[in-house]
Amino acid sequence: MLSFKYLIASLADVYSMIIFVYVLMSWIPTKRGILADIDNVLAKICDPYLNLFRKFIPPLGGMVDVSPIIALLVLQFGVRLILSIF
Repeated sequence: MLSFKYLIASLADVYSMIIFVYVLMSWIPTKRGILADIDNVLAKICDPYLNLFRKFIPPLGGMVDVSPIIALLVLQFGVRLILSIF
């Protein structure tokens, strides 16, 4: 059971890092090349989860999107809560 908990926590941590890299890459203008390909792959991985939060949290000032911060907090707290139950 301990290895299952470790696996779930590790997967949540990896997904959090992927979201973090995706957010950082949004600051880099990418139109073509390898960075654009990486950005497209990360968008396909992260956007379904982030869009859940973007529906309810509008950008601050029309430019600053805080939904990834909330999404990361929900992911981390949710996984830790689930692991504490088991």
